[in-house]
Amino acid sequence: MNKLLVITVFAALLAINVEGFRVSRQVVEEEEQGTLTKMTNAFRSYYENAVNTASGYLDSIKGLKLEEKAKNMYEETTKVMSTYTGIVQDQLYHIFYQEQ
Repeated sequence: MNKLLVITVFAALLAINVEGFRVSRQVVEEEEQGTLTKMTNAFRSYYENAVNTASGYLDSIKGLKLEEKAKNMYEETTKVMSTYTGIVQDQLYHIFYQEQ
């Protein structure tokens, strides 16, 4: 459940921030960096930003106590459904087994 939540939050993060995601400008050092180094640094920067943002979203979600709310909703739904299932069962019984 937790892995699914992390993946969902991460996918939502990427979907929301993909247009606004820009490479941060770095101060050019005296030595020129190689292409591989630039790509590696950019990938690390993207990864760290994504992980930090996803962690922030997870912390805010945990603050909402969604697991507890989902559990309560499930319990209430099962109570209501058991009541209505009993009513339907009783009606079907009286339809098929009418007094003779």
